Amino acid sequence: MQFMTKMMNRYVIMASILLIHMGARSQSEGLTSSPYSLYGLGTINQTSIGQSNGLGYSGIAHRMDTGINNLNPANYALVPQNSFFYDIGVVGEYNNYSNRGDDESKTTFNFSNIAFAFRIANRLGAGISLIPYSDVGYTLLGLVSNIEGSDETFESNVSGIGGLNDFGINLGYGITDQLRLGVRASVLFGNIEEKENFVISNSYFELNETTNYSALRLGMGMQYDITDKISVGGTVQLPVTLTGNLTRSVSKTLDGEEIIVEDEEEDDVSDFKLPMELGFGISAKILKSFTLNADYKKNFWDATDQSESIGTYADQDIYAIGLEYVNKSRGYKYWERIRYRAGFNYDNGYLAINNNKIDGYNITMGIGLPTGYTSNSLINLSYAYGSKGQINNILVKENYHSITLNLSLEDLWFAKRKID
Repeated sequence: MQFMTKMMNRYVIMASILLIHMGARSQSEGLTSSPYSLYGLGTINQTSIGQSNGLGYSGIAHRMDTGINNLNPANYALVPQNSFFYDIGVVGEYNNYSNRGDDESKTTFNFSNIAFAFRIANRLGAGISLIPYSDVGYTLLGLVSNIEGSDETFESNVSGIGGLNDFGINLGYGITDQLRLGVRASVLFGNIEEKENFVISNSYFELNETTNYSALRLGMGMQYDITDKISVGGTVQLPVTLTGNLTRSVSKTLDGEEIIVEDEEEDDVSDFKLPMELGFGISAKILKSFTLNADYKKNFWDATDQSESIGTYADQDIYAIGLEYVNKSRGYKYWERIRYRAGFNYDNGYLAINNNKIDGYNITMGIGLPTGYTSNSLINLSYAYGSKGQINNILVKENYHSITLNLSLEDLWFAKRKID
């Protein structure tokens, strides 16, 4: 009975953490402040789980049995017997934006992920994760527009907040000791809230729009160990169409009296298409203490045939490389078990303006601090410096610093107690 009670307590704890995270996400002031989150679904999130954040967000082929590798569902087949992995992360970001005439800085802080993984049967593992898929958090002040039918102008302020969440269920199975296959089902859901207000003469107008999106997306993954030191991997995310629903309300204030022009009117909006995504990776152990990861991803945005008011969506290429060093993962001395990481990530962008794509890069560093000698639990701390865009015409140069803290913990289930 005590054993069953303990098991139920763990399930309750995990369910509570999920609910807390989802509530914090919906009430957040925004996970980003990037002006590029104005377009589409916002900025697509690259931040991953645990150690990958310090490795340039690489790890498709990384053979990992001491934690969660969420970049490839096939890796869940390696969850050890009796192990239950948790990963909870928070991220803080400092952004600086500049164009031809002005500079601005902002800081954001919020949850970055929650995930856990466990073994179901021999060679079969599973995991559940909740991470932001896209982030919206922009503010545009003093936009000048013409009053239709006249030469007069007015200024308006526009802001947006929200984004989509990715709730994923993963299964990984080992066909052989060398070959692992995985499947992933993702429920994408969330909303984008946009507000615009402006003053004409002595009248104040405010427009509020909330667009809700949802979809089910499927994916697959593979890992194959060429030798005991070299592994390759591949992933595919199938294309999907997000269904949208818009709720709009408009209010007007004249001489201090508020007039509701439209109240919570619902409309269907154009569906948003996500492309097919292919990923390939290789991982190699070098000189016993080093692990090198290299990934390439291709996202086929051209096939979605979508465009924005200022540009079009174009095929996207992402290159990532990461290197980890650990002296002895089971060393007697604490400093021997510390993991040091570095990485680089380049993204040539998926939005083209005047045939120029908005590209960006990240330089990452990280450290994994073990919390015990026999446990695989780590405190993963990662830093990233990134840059996106350029100072050209209407574009903005964005530079940012981010720090991610992940509690990557292991709990042992069903382990027999030793009696002295």
